[in-house]
Amino acid sequence: MNTMYFTEEHESFRQSFKDFLQKEVVPHIDKWEKEGAVERFIWKKFGEMGYFGLNQPEEYGGLGLDLFYTVIFLEELQKINSGGFAANMWAHAYLAMTHLKEEGDERIKKEYLTPSIDGDKIGCLCISEPFGGSDVAGMRTTAIKDGDNYVINGSKTFITNGVYSDYLVIAAKTNPEGKHKGISIFLIDREAEGVSATKLDKLGWRASDTGEIAFDNVVVPKENLMGAEGLGFSYIMQHFALERLIMGVNAHARAEYAVDYAIQYMSERQAFGKHLNEFQALRHKVAEMASRVDMCREYNYSIAKRLNDGNYVVKEASMSKLLSTKMADDVIYDALQLLGGYGYMEDYPMARLLRDSRLGPIGGGTSEILKEIIAKMVIDKKEYKPAT
Repeated sequence: MNTMYFTEEHESFRQSFKDFLQKEVVPHIDKWEKEGAVERFIWKKFGEMGYFGLNQPEEYGGLGLDLFYTVIFLEELQKINSGGFAANMWAHAYLAMTHLKEEGDERIKKEYLTPSIDGDKIGCLCISEPFGGSDVAGMRTTAIKDGDNYVINGSKTFITNGVYSDYLVIAAKTNPEGKHKGISIFLIDREAEGVSATKLDKLGWRASDTGEIAFDNVVVPKENLMGAEGLGFSYIMQHFALERLIMGVNAHARAEYAVDYAIQYMSERQAFGKHLNEFQALRHKVAEMASRVDMCREYNYSIAKRLNDGNYVVKEASMSKLLSTKMADDVIYDALQLLGGYGYMEDYPMARLLRDSRLGPIGGGTSEILKEIIAKMVIDKKEYKPAT
């Protein structure tokens, strides 16, 4: 146990969550991977166990726990080898629900946040667009005020939970002429007229219903504007710190899983009269892999501590995602190689793990965008500040 960050209570939670995943989730993973969808019953079970409310206020049904419970939640989800299932869970709990908690008013929290914590409603966050990708400020989706409503037109893509969710948290331009200051955040019911979704066929994350969503003259009451009009970009950037740390933690956790699996395999597999873990070249490769995982994991824990303490960690979280996701891709590639031909077989975990991991340097801001954001902070001394 890493007592610098984790208490006995944390580790007790980790063990109980691991047991829950093995009993309630793992038996269904292959089915969900094939069908491209996660059945609704598991959302309710997560809600009943309190897993969607780890960092949520108690007055809305949450547990109000520190961020290291979330770190454990993320790490253990990666170790059942379905990046798509894990993404559905954390995108609901830490992307959509974060905006509900931080920008939603009392009505929205009661009608959407509480049912989300309970597992009765599923949310998605809609930012990326077909023509924009990581260019958030360049989005084309508009929300034009019309009396007591806004009329939303446009499209979003690469949206996790984008097909089967019950509500959508969407970024749109209330001032089409503006860039950063023209974006606002809205909540839209899935049943709203003019909302349609198409499931996307992906390389990995097969269990996740990633969708492209179209908004055709969708009428949204002004009460569904979340936070202040025009501050959407600041809200998004503020929450990106958590999203990027989440993807960094995901990365070190799946890489750790790959190393552990490879070590176990090498202890059992023999070649030329010796176990694989006796060959110096392979032993040294594992030493390099384990060292890289450990470095990223410790850095991510330190960022989690600072974020938990209320510090603004956009730079550090961006660095975490940039380096951790690249590390995970490299380590998993090497782990697959250590399994030889079996690494390429679907009966072993590395093939799926490799496909799922490849989204790390793309989703939540590409590595190329992150490098420019980091360069602005370390070279140009640009300061990103919390929304006010």
